[in-house]
Amino acid sequence: MRPDDWHLTDDIDDFLARAGDFLRSRPALHNTPLTTIEKLRTRGADAFGSEATVFGRLESGGEVRAVCYRLATHRLTLTPLSPEQADALAVRLAGLNLRLSGVTADQDTAAAFAEAWQRHAGAAAEHDWRGRLYRLGTLTPPEPRPEGRDRLVDARDQEHLLRWVNEFVAEVGEAPLDAASWAGSRFADKHFTFWETPDGTPVSMAGSTSMVGDMIRVDPVYTPARLRGRGYAGAVTVAVTRAALTAGATDVVLFTNPANPTSNALYQRIGYVPLADFARYAFS
Repeated sequence: MRPDDWHLTDDIDDFLARAGDFLRSRPALHNTPLTTIEKLRTRGADAFGSEATVFGRLESGGEVRAVCYRLATHRLTLTPLSPEQADALAVRLAGLNLRLSGVTADQDTAAAFAEAWQRHAGAAAEHDWRGRLYRLGTLTPPEPRPEGRDRLVDARDQEHLLRWVNEFVAEVGEAPLDAASWAGSRFADKHFTFWETPDGTPVSMAGSTSMVGDMIRVDPVYTPARLRGRGYAGAVTVAVTRAALTAGATDVVLFTNPANPTSNALYQRIGYVPLADFARYAFS
């Protein structure tokens, strides 16, 4: 079978029937496709906009070797590809006049596809995000632990949660949210935990995805700037990680900004191990 023999569909059930085992075979590396496609499956096509998602799978010898999907935002997400496979996909999508606003994948795959898309579609590419994926090894709670306790966020905390999420997205360059836009955001399906001081004051938060393919992703972790350096982020991350393990997750993952030495050192101290670097390119 030729390396450019991609099978494209907008039928999510057909796609998962053929590619689901492949995605679940490496749940840590495939964590974003797993959670995104599950959101599409459970919430329907309008989860990311009104336009149909395009799914693709690359097969060889009767086995799925890679997948891709393009959301209604026109952003393409890829599992790891060789440069030849990335080029073949670019040729196929350009031939269909499929519009792409950008690509997200592991660093090498994203770079290879961005270069191929420039050649075949004439679109300029700008590198606009980097992330480092970590997978939990052995959970090692930091000592000493700050005073306080973890508490699941509930309905009474919605205003406080929205305020902190907006502080977080402002720091990472994402669009602000309000009560009306919350339901359609990437945070709406997350489970949040606060770390509280002994008097019940929240000082840090961490979110996590629902479990898919025995994988849970910790996202986001946020502590207000004035409260940093006191161990709160480590404490709440440990609490959320421990809850994920208790729920039965075999893979617990998170992304960091590789340019932030403080967060990278923190997660490694509590047992997370670097797995892969990711990149995103925006296309003109």
